[in-house]
Amino acid sequence: MMLILEEYFKNYPARRKVVEFLFENGLSVKNGRIYLRNVEIPISELARVIGVNRKIIYHTIEYIEKTPALRLIFERLNPLPSLIDVAPLMGWEVLEIELEKDKYMEGFHRVLKLLHEHKVPVMEVFSRNLREEPSKLYIVIDGTLPVEAFVKIKEIEGFKRLIIRTPEKDKTKFVCEYCEVKFCPKRVLLERLSNLQP
Repeated sequence: MMLILEEYFKNYPARRKVVEFLFENGLSVKNGRIYLRNVEIPISELARVIGVNRKIIYHTIEYIEKTPALRLIFERLNPLPSLIDVAPLMGWEVLEIELEKDKYMEGFHRVLKLLHEHKVPVMEVFSRNLREEPSKLYIVIDGTLPVEAFVKIKEIEGFKRLIIRTPEKDKTKFVCEYCEVKFCPKRVLLERLSNLQP
């Protein structure tokens, strides 16, 4: 994708900055406006966040809409919701695994197989393998990664790096302490499950 943007925006560095922001955040361009799903994003606010003037945003929108290849892509962009940032607050672990490009598919398969073999409950899998970015696999798990699985993941051919984001050790610091939510979803779920048991 970045190669496409490089080709179309190589002579427009400010516009490229805008389209990279749009692409990375899943913001679409339709009818001369920018949307987050069906919600229109104010141009002035977008310009402030990206660090360009509004005129650059308008020129970028116009350029995208008059270029068929870009219009086809940017009309269909949508953000992908993920649990990655929320997981540690909910008591889950996030495995961030970086793999070598040429071993990506094999490594992806092997990691999921290892988690299955060790009966690790997987909540979400998110992955990026774009040409110009490091190949990364994010896996949200309910519980703790067993030491045996940790060692075997590091032995996978093509493995580069593993970062584990763990939950707060003090369970009172779940969502409840971070905002005005009165009930932590994780606690409510655990309470319901314990009430169901005979």
